[in-house]
Amino acid sequence: MPASLQRTRLTADEYANGILSADRVVLSKAITLVESKLPGDNAIAESLIEKILPHTGNAMRIGITGVPGVGKSTFIEAFGLYLISLSKSVAVLTIDPSSQRTQGSILGDKTRMESLSNHPKAFVRPSSTGNTLGGVNTRTRETMLLCEAFGFDVVIIETVGVGQSETTLRGIVDFFLLLMLAGAGDELQGIKRGIMEMADAIAINKADGDNVRMTELARREYQNALHLFPPSESGWVPEVVTCSSLHNEGMEKIFNIILKQDKHMRDVGYFNENRKHQNLNWMFETVNHHLQSDFYNHPKIKSQLVQLQQQVESGEVAAITAAHHLMKIFKEIKY
Repeated sequence: MPASLQRTRLTADEYANGILSADRVVLSKAITLVESKLPGDNAIAESLIEKILPHTGNAMRIGITGVPGVGKSTFIEAFGLYLISLSKSVAVLTIDPSSQRTQGSILGDKTRMESLSNHPKAFVRPSSTGNTLGGVNTRTRETMLLCEAFGFDVVIIETVGVGQSETTLRGIVDFFLLLMLAGAGDELQGIKRGIMEMADAIAINKADGDNVRMTELARREYQNALHLFPPSESGWVPEVVTCSSLHNEGMEKIFNIILKQDKHMRDVGYFNENRKHQNLNWMFETVNHHLQSDFYNHPKIKSQLVQLQQQVESGEVAAITAAHHLMKIFKEIKY
């Protein structure tokens, strides 16, 4: 490893001590570390997570998603600043769409949340999705834990938009907020039932100006639709509200719903059980990630993969046959 790169890498103890002493520079470097794909970095990152784990779990974990154009960044900035007005510190992890060529973040959230990102009690960190399906980076959970160990009271995770990422996000956070718009035709069109069922609350954004009446109609329509869904396992009944990020209206209502849901989850004993279940999912997701990585990066698989891909594309070999052949090779590999 070049000396210049070595100097940017600390030991796991140095990273941990820096995070626990609220050093923002070390926090940023630690997030870069856990997002790294270098084997050497992965070993340090794993050790770091072990060291800071006892200091995690005390933050309120909030996931936010919504349809394109709903104003997620404007909402998060307004909501984050509202939380700060309540003397809370806020970390925002935004998952940006990635350039398929560079895997870099396209939107640049620090320019979209300038007031929030410049506030001393806030921390905004954009991450690219890379090759991850959906919109949740594979290291989002570890980044969240680093922010919790740092001492942030609230960690907000924003995804790209409505899609496959919501299932992953639901498995990380305590509260899942779905942002919606009114006046875009059929209010329920394009919204998968599964995503609405996962939501702990729905907020109809841009309830300002001439749009106030439409947002209220949309609120009633969504609330009626939610009543048709079977009750959740925890017994929590999702609520629908209107808000205006532009005018900072509705932030208090939304936070009160979050507090109400948090109390309900703890009272019925679901909060701790949910976090235990999420930790188990984290373990299995990590196993699957490493298995997939070992599979596709093994030289024997690589040597067969290109030819098999061409044969499957041409119809010469059935996809299931090619898959079984690759699995047979993988099972015969001796580690």
